[in-house]
Amino acid sequence: MSVIIEKPVITWEQIPENFLLEDEPVDNTIQTPIAVALSEALFMAGRLPETALACTNVAVCATIDGKLTIKAPDWFYVPSVLPREPERERRSYTPNVEGEIPAIVMEFLSETKGGEYSKDSESPVGKWYYYEQILQVPIYGIFEPKSGKLEVYELRSQKYRQQKPDQSDRYWIAEIGLFLGVWHGSKENRTGHWLRWWNENGNLLPWGEEIARQKDQLLQQKNQLLQQKDRLLLQKKQLLLQKNQLLQQEQQRASQEQERATQEQEAKEAALAELALLKKKLSEAGIDPMEI
Repeated sequence: MSVIIEKPVITWEQIPENFLLEDEPVDNTIQTPIAVALSEALFMAGRLPETALACTNVAVCATIDGKLTIKAPDWFYVPSVLPREPERERRSYTPNVEGEIPAIVMEFLSETKGGEYSKDSESPVGKWYYYEQILQVPIYGIFEPKSGKLEVYELRSQKYRQQKPDQSDRYWIAEIGLFLGVWHGSKENRTGHWLRWWNENGNLLPWGEEIARQKDQLLQQKNQLLQQKDRLLLQKKQLLLQKNQLLQQEQQRASQEQERATQEQEAKEAALAELALLKKKLSEAGIDPMEI
């Protein structure tokens, strides 16, 4: 005898602004920085327009069989949402009312069990069931920050299928047009595993502090180039000065040589004049100069 499983009735109703949401406790202090870093890289790369939404621990709401159900992913991204007043703090998001279904949701594992793999369809429903069957989110990622293990699941035929990473151990997220992978390093006061984005050319999307550091390095390089240019200009001036000095010395030597040649010529002409005068006097005295 086959068992007929009735599909739940899903409706989308925006909850009132004054609706009291139960705050889901953050298991540890590293989850929020990892989630915020995901959004930061998108924003710095110009891939988080005003029409999109990237949130951390914001309640995603759906009504299942008349009962409001809420899950707050550690991080999720929605490509297109309706405009909202900037001063209004977003504490919840209802798909199909405020915008599209999230394109990707991320859950971070911790020592506390959070139901990330739970397919329980009974209230309170498991996260896996909620994202797969209720919201039908195209991409579901599960990340364990301590070990750096990342699992990415893609919705196919209403079931999540685990994806294989590429040769660089990254996953192509078509809904965002970027690769998602794990990077080990430091940001702010934490050193460990982080989720990072890479573009289609394999270039890492930098965080704000990395961009600032790159700008500082470029500024330092520019200053070094300017200093080198100043040194080269000074050397050029010194070489030009030395060249002028050598030219002046050469001109002085040429002038001295000319002066010596003139003096020698004048002395020679004076000697010849004196000799001619002496010959004249001897001739006048009846003495043949050639016989002397």
